[in-house]
Amino acid sequence: MLVASHANAQMSERFDEYELHYSFVNTTFLSPEIAAQYQITRGKRHGILMLSLRRHQDGIDGTQPSAMNVSGTTSDLIRKDELKFREIREDGAVYYIAPFKFINEEFRHFYIDFQAAGDDRTYSHHLEHQMYIHE
Repeated sequence: MLVASHANAQMSERFDEYELHYSFVNTTFLSPEIAAQYQITRGKRHGILMLSLRRHQDGIDGTQPSAMNVSGTTSDLIRKDELKFREIREDGAVYYIAPFKFINEEFRHFYIDFQAAGDDRTYSHHLEHQMYIHE
């Protein structure tokens, strides 16, 4: 349910047979009920990074969700913070959310390392996103 409400803002990058999907959500866009269900702090300076990994398989149309080990940091011009990802599984989907704080109109940098479950390759990816306060 959390992912469905923000699917339009989702972006993706390809890494070999994997596709990393990501989106940035200002938590004020979440209803109080959804935020409570997923234990997300709502606030005008609070955001979440949402990640999911999909695997392309030969001979199969479409992709399959893949669990992963993921870690990362977020930074601005002054400060760097560790991202604490939490895995969520629902309706056959697997995704990971990490909260972060931001300043209005700030460019946040996200440095992500991930490894698909059962795979020994680790991938690194840098994301940049400008965050805005919505009241």
